[in-house]
Amino acid sequence: MQLTYWAEYAWLDPVVEPGVALDVSADGLISGVRKGVEAPPAGAVVLRGLTLPGLANTHSHAFHRALRGTVQVGSGTFWTWREVMYQVASRLTPDSYHRLARAVYAEMALAGMTVVGEFHYLHHAPGGRRYDDPNAMGEALIAAAADAGVRLTLLDTAYVSSGFGAAPNEHQLRFSDGDAAGWAARASALKERERVRIGAAVHSVRAVPAGQLETVASWARERSAPLHVHLSEQTAENAACQEAHGCTPTQLLADHGVLGRATTGVHNTHLTPEDIRLLGSSGTGTCMCPTTERDLADGIGPAAALQGAGSPLSLGSDSHAVIDPFEEARALELNERLRTRTRGHWTAAALLRAASVSGYEALGWPSGGVLEAGALADFTCVALDSVRTAGPLPRLAAETAVFAASSADVRHTVVGGRPVVRDGVHLSVPDVASELASAVAELRG
Repeated sequence: MQLTYWAEYAWLDPVVEPGVALDVSADGLISGVRKGVEAPPAGAVVLRGLTLPGLANTHSHAFHRALRGTVQVGSGTFWTWREVMYQVASRLTPDSYHRLARAVYAEMALAGMTVVGEFHYLHHAPGGRRYDDPNAMGEALIAAAADAGVRLTLLDTAYVSSGFGAAPNEHQLRFSDGDAAGWAARASALKERERVRIGAAVHSVRAVPAGQLETVASWARERSAPLHVHLSEQTAENAACQEAHGCTPTQLLADHGVLGRATTGVHNTHLTPEDIRLLGSSGTGTCMCPTTERDLADGIGPAAALQGAGSPLSLGSDSHAVIDPFEEARALELNERLRTRTRGHWTAAALLRAASVSGYEALGWPSGGVLEAGALADFTCVALDSVRTAGPLPRLAAETAVFAASSADVRHTVVGGRPVVRDGVHLSVPDVASELASAVAELRG
């Protein structure tokens, strides 16, 4: 049955239009976009505020949500943070992972995110013991996304080494399938279904030996699946790669067939000019995660240079220091302002594209992230009358959303034409905060 949503204002890239009717077909697609509809049609669902395309969280580690607050005590580096992360990972089971991820994905829906790319490497039981279902942890994530009403691209991740061929440490045994061939055999048993895509990931050049990179890349190519990789997040990884292989991580990936239009490098922080050229000329995407990159003191990546070279930009909340797509979008611009001491590197429209359509494309959903006929009926609505957003002219609503709004301003989220969040309340996870508190408490040592 066709349904109509009436948007008080809608961002129809690149402008904000008043009075837009979005017709949704029974198969969850936008069947029509009608501008200049001054009043809600009879029977239409009214969306007050600014309606945006569904926002994409291109890079997520759901279990990192349990670290929020805890890792803000004291000082340290990415590597000391990682030790705390390992402790949380050691306590997860398929059931507790499902409970946590369900709440985390519901938090994302409350923030206006309609699709998430889960960079999933927590495959086995402690010590590396296989569950009866070798994909029990991945299936827990798939069930959690279904419960929370969001689309999921499960980026099943190859992680077989503690560093450039060294055996996994005691924590990493949960992540490893022995080698890339073992990873491929297990990952091949995962099946796509409604609202679920299966992709692949190379955890990093340190975690997958060079001779096994092609196995992962070929697996993804054969399935026309997205392929993601943590890339040059830390200078220590760059130095170790130079010592092991005499080249940068980007060059190593290029030499082994990992780069390309279906591939997204996550972070891409510490790159040489030649790295930027290789990524751009191959069409490899870049997923920036600004709130995590600053939280972990990673550094500011060359996002503008990468995009200028031909690398599409998307955004992710990664470790979930916060879950707020507007914060990620504006941080991309504000970080570049700090780095260059100039303003205006991206328009609000360009930042919204990074937060929506570019993320959908990076996650293997090319018909999502836009408000146009034939697209997935995924959208979210931001209040324009909160203390953060009240005041600006409606024609500046996109600028207001990107540079002033927060996830707390999201009023409605719709996925496949079905409401997931209404009036700021998640419809299938009615008390997200309590579920988060309970799931995180279960994992405390």
